[in-house]
Amino acid sequence: MSDAVAGPDGRLRCPWALSAPEYVAYHDDEWGRPVQDDRAMFERLSLEAFQSGLSWLIILRKREGFRAAFDNFDLSAVASYGERDRARLLADAAIVRNRAKIDATIANAQAALDLPDGLLAYVHGYAPDDGVPAPSALSEVRAVSPESTALAKDLRKRGFRFVGPTTLYALMQATGMVDDHLADCWRRGTTAASVTA
Repeated sequence: MSDAVAGPDGRLRCPWALSAPEYVAYHDDEWGRPVQDDRAMFERLSLEAFQSGLSWLIILRKREGFRAAFDNFDLSAVASYGERDRARLLADAAIVRNRAKIDATIANAQAALDLPDGLLAYVHGYAPDDGVPAPSALSEVRAVSPESTALAKDLRKRGFRFVGPTTLYALMQATGMVDDHLADCWRRGTTAASVTA
């Protein structure tokens, strides 16, 4: 029996996607689709880290604020942030004002710039095999994988912060490295290149 639920348009979706309009748009247009460059991967990594302990809906609603506050997640810009930038970010109500997460975002930008082939290629080096069956129920969706655990361990050695196995598995889901749309979800098996919405 599938947990997929019909939305207002009749399409079956993962049930979490129907609790708020922002979730529907995120689910249909973004979640599970590949990102194309280091900037986009850094944005997703940063937002997943800020989400830790919070609702993803809070992050989605503040996303434009995050983009404005963090120079659209330009790695070089964020890596150069100093104390004035930290103070500015801690005073910015448009984002989640958490000192440890702000510091982690800056440290992660600096560490990402040290990766020889860039952040996107590095993270994709830990892409899981496609051998996991499509989940039919939310209870079948993993929270971590051996690959996300290995990636977390390696990134921490390289100076990254707020990169635990669960956060990195969420990153893998969000960026299409794994397809955790439910088996009956209309987005299962689709990519940005193969779908016109």
